[in-house]
Amino acid sequence: MLHILPFRANWRPVPELRAMFMARKRVFVDLLGWTVPVHDGLYEIDQFDRAGAIYLILTDDNGAHRASARLLPTERAHLLDTYFTDLCAASPPCGPAVREITRFCLDRRLRAAERRLVRDELVKALVNHALGHGITTYTGVAEMAWFQQILAFGWQCRALGLPREHEGQQLAALRIDITPDTPEQLASAGIAIGLEHGEKRHAA
Repeated sequence: MLHILPFRANWRPVPELRAMFMARKRVFVDLLGWTVPVHDGLYEIDQFDRAGAIYLILTDDNGAHRASARLLPTERAHLLDTYFTDLCAASPPCGPAVREITRFCLDRRLRAAERRLVRDELVKALVNHALGHGITTYTGVAEMAWFQQILAFGWQCRALGLPREHEGQQLAALRIDITPDTPEQLASAGIAIGLEHGEKRHAA
């Protein structure tokens, strides 16, 4: 099931948000060792988790978190223009039709055989969301191995500048252009568009 949720200051009663923040802590803090805020020892939530953020969250039939991504508006402070401006040769793309993809998170409990399927499902959800909401461009920051995977998805993606080292990792800023041809491009790379597990939208 795909859930599309806005940030809520009172997020604790929302099981999908609560599970996502816990999953982010297990991946980005426990596994990858990022130095980011952790609340109550369980939830990874930073200053960009605020009004305007939108979350695409995939759950299984029992409601358990499988994968998620955060979309940030780019008309105000976001990661690329706050912490990673040195990754861009020019000013990063911004505007009402541009969103920044952050916290792309695959649950640590997924079996190895599931990870690619769930990853592709989340990529498809991002494209469908963009096409349905007038989003023409996604931006983001990725470690180089992940950036190579993103390029291989087949969509229109390019680096916004030269990779640079940040805290021991080679990072690149990227731009993904979403057009009506994007589903066909993904399908050619083996990622067929569709929401096989349904979709549930939540009011703001």
